[in-house]
Amino acid sequence: MSLLPKALENAIEALGQLPGVGPRSAERYAYYLLKNDSYKTNKLIDAFSTLHKGVKLCPVTFVLIDSNCDVSPLYTNPGRDKSVIAVVSDPFDVIAIEKTGLFKGTYHVLGGLISPIDGVTPDDLKISELVSRIKSDGVKELILAMNASVEGETTSLYLQQQLEDQKVIISRLARGLSVGVDLEYADHISLGRALTGRQKM
Repeated sequence: MSLLPKALENAIEALGQLPGVGPRSAERYAYYLLKNDSYKTNKLIDAFSTLHKGVKLCPVTFVLIDSNCDVSPLYTNPGRDKSVIAVVSDPFDVIAIEKTGLFKGTYHVLGGLISPIDGVTPDDLKISELVSRIKSDGVKELILAMNASVEGETTSLYLQQQLEDQKVIISRLARGLSVGVDLEYADHISLGRALTGRQKM
């Protein structure tokens, strides 16, 4: 027999389904919501109840947009250079790049990375749509902004091979040492990339 009321038990179980939320965290979150004003709980309920209806993918770039928009403002903005595309795996990668304030091109979200072990093949990604954009937007450069992982490297290599016959420059984000990292603590892959990608001063 459970020592907790059924409603609280259900809340804990629901919160526990979120990634990174263990049983203890789920209990703390549920108890926090219970002991505070119901306004906070209702605000969460309202936000989550409109989540699926209020968000969709841009049919051109596949970034997340409001459901009442036709195309992403990052694509229709006349100040954006459509001839340069940053290719990313996930919509939230776009937000990370935008926060730098340095990129003035457009984006293309693949919707994942090639990972045979997870059953993700090139056919599952928005690659054919990217090829179409290269032609329709007169793209001159693709920046492959993938994660520095086996899946990211595999996807980047596959794209390079598939786009060999396209008259487009393919570049990638620089790899190397993070600011503030001591050499003795740097992993050998990052240190190796920092050496090969060294720049003149």
